Amino acid sequence: MFVIQIPIAEKVLRTVLVYTVIVVLFRLGGKRGLAGLNTFDFVVIFLLSNVVQNAIIGNDQSLLGGVVGAATLVAINAVLNRALARSSRVAHLLEGRASTVIREGQLQTGVLRRLAMRPAELDHAVRLQNGDDISEVGDGRLEPSGQLVLTLKPEEQSATKGDIAQLEAKIGELRAMLATLTAN
Repeated sequence: MFVIQIPIAEKVLRTVLVYTVIVVLFRLGGKRGLAGLNTFDFVVIFLLSNVVQNAIIGNDQSLLGGVVGAATLVAINAVLNRALARSSRVAHLLEGRASTVIREGQLQTGVLRRLAMRPAELDHAVRLQNGDDISEVGDGRLEPSGQLVLTLKPEEQSATKGDIAQLEAKIGELRAMLATLTAN
C-alpha cells in the first residue's frame, strides 16, 4: 500500500508530461469554457481521465504513488495559473487571443465555423445580456477562457442612472426656459 513501485522522479516526470500533452490537446481543441461544454465534451473529459491514468501512474497501485501523482498535478496547475496571471506573453501562448464572432450586428460565419460554434449559442448569449437580436450587438468576442463577451450597440443599451439624471436636468432647463418665455 505504501511501497512505491515506480521511482518518484519518474512518476513526477510522467505526470508533468501527461499534463503538458493534455494542455496542448485542449489548446488545439478550441476555446470552450466549462459553461460552454456540451454532452460530448463531458464524455471526452471523463474518458480522457481514464485513458491517461496508466500513463501517469504506470503499474503503480500504491497509495503513496497516487498521492505523488495527485500532488504533482495540483502543483503544476498552480504554477501554470500563476504564470498565466503574471505574464501576458505566457497567457497569449497558452490561451490564445479573443475571437470576434459578431461585428456590427453581423455573424462572422467563418470564425464560427472555425470555433465550432452554432448561431443558437450566440442568440442565447444575446438574450442573457438583455438583447433581442444579434443585429443589436456591436461587438461579440469569444475570450480565450471560453466566455462570450457581447457589447450592445450604444442605441440598444439600457439607460443608466446617469443618463436619466442628464435627462431630468435637461427637462428642468427646458421648464425654466418655458417659464421665462411664458412670463415675458
